[in-house]
Amino acid sequence: MSDSLDIPKRLDGIETQWTLVRRAHEEGSTADAARQSLVTRYSTSIRSYVRAVMKGSPGADEVAQDVVVKLLQGDFSGADPTRGRFRDLMKVAVRNTIRHWWERENRRQGVAYDVGLTESPVGDPADEEWDSAWRVNLLDLTWQALEDYQKTTPGSVAYTLLRLRAESPDASSEELATQLGTKLGRKVRADAVRQQLRRARMRFAELLIDEIASGLDQPTTDRIEEELVALGLLEYVRELLPEGWKDRK
Repeated sequence: MSDSLDIPKRLDGIETQWTLVRRAHEEGSTADAARQSLVTRYSTSIRSYVRAVMKGSPGADEVAQDVVVKLLQGDFSGADPTRGRFRDLMKVAVRNTIRHWWERENRRQGVAYDVGLTESPVGDPADEEWDSAWRVNLLDLTWQALEDYQKTTPGSVAYTLLRLRAESPDASSEELATQLGTKLGRKVRADAVRQQLRRARMRFAELLIDEIASGLDQPTTDRIEEELVALGLLEYVRELLPEGWKDRK
């Protein structure tokens, strides 16, 4: 593994979430698996965002469940990848569901719910909540991918070591070596830990880039950087980016 990320190379063969959406509208077990994958990936972000927008409304859980059910039923056949990012599609879908719920409640109870609250002004705290929930979701997916990588790669301790570092950010290499040795049941040298930690960070950054790229209809280096900045994730990969990385087509 080199000392810096080669993002353009990683973009070759990236399967986007739009592919998953298309599969969700096919027939048979392939569609069922795609729909379940969408729910597994995004239900936490959806629920957090609904609660933020509806501000304690008793209908929040119902609305969130409605969106999840739509994912399970494959109700996004009209999704158009040319209209923006996948996370924006999901945000609009959630807002529309909230709007419909409020309109239904207005008709049924005569309660003055403010449907206009589903508009998205610049700096809307709810939008910040969506970005925050999406960021946490991306990081969770990346950690899961790193754990899967370790399980399927003989000799890898990437997930275990990076978790130890995350839990003990100020620990020295010697202290990390001791902690890792305890986990593995054998002695680990500090210099080996330093090398393995670099590799683990690199792998985590690569997997994070993959997750971000998969949410874009056309994952280019420019658009990936925009997402990294927008979601506050650039710090996770900044030191691993080679000079002039965006110019490498």
